[in-house]
Amino acid sequence: MSIAVVTDSTAYLSPEERKQHNIYMIPLSVTLEDGVYEEEVEIQAKEFYDKVRNAKVFPKTSQPSIGKFVELFETLAKEYDEVICIHLSSGISGTYQSAMQAGNMVEGIKVRVFDSEISCSPQGYYALQAAKMAGEGKSSAVILETLEALKRRMRAYFIVDDLSHLQRGGRLSSAAAIVGGLLQIKPILHFENKVIVPFEKIRTKKKAINRVEELLAQDAAQYDRIYAMLIHANREEEAREWMAKLQEKFPNVEFALSYFGPVIGTHLGEGSLGLGWVPEISE
Repeated sequence: MSIAVVTDSTAYLSPEERKQHNIYMIPLSVTLEDGVYEEEVEIQAKEFYDKVRNAKVFPKTSQPSIGKFVELFETLAKEYDEVICIHLSSGISGTYQSAMQAGNMVEGIKVRVFDSEISCSPQGYYALQAAKMAGEGKSSAVILETLEALKRRMRAYFIVDDLSHLQRGGRLSSAAAIVGGLLQIKPILHFENKVIVPFEKIRTKKKAINRVEELLAQDAAQYDRIYAMLIHANREEEAREWMAKLQEKFPNVEFALSYFGPVIGTHLGEGSLGLGWVPEISE
């Protein structure tokens, strides 16, 4: 059985990665003052942050239409028997549900949809692993079982500069945003039960970064090898400096650099940082 792997743009895999691993991507969109753009197709991260920095209207995001999924699945049906779709958390977007509905509308191909319950490079990691296993001839059942096992071990924490983005985007309560702003809090956020919630409330960004390092250190002491993803919202230099520090501190951790693109950047805001990791265990 030939298996296609599909993810959405919020996995923020580069075109080279998608081509190398034969991963298909369906984009989410962001609405700006001057129009609607498909991220990773019509607008890239840096251009997005430049456009919204002084914008008078807060950007909005939208999921792919069911029709776009149907069109993609019908095309894939000409070459593949099955599709594994890996999407951002169903708790913050309807993309997962759209893929499910579209899968039931297309004949000639079996569509299996995986809720990553997260987003960004951790989601991309799932897609890469699925593509590697599909290339090795693993069945969809084995691939999905492996992804579920990875999900149980995945950790990801986000540090935002301004809570108002999450509040305006409906991803954080007004009360939490107001309190955070008044107290100059730099909360550490994470995904819990598919939605973004505070993990801990920290007073400064430096302390928040140190706390995330402590959390990584706990796993680094327990596992022989860890794969980690450092994510930034238009702060590449700051992210690279942090990554260099982490590489020196944790020799058993392999680090990769990624970014918050337009859709997730809309909700987290410029200047946000994230660190995700998953212990690599021989099954």
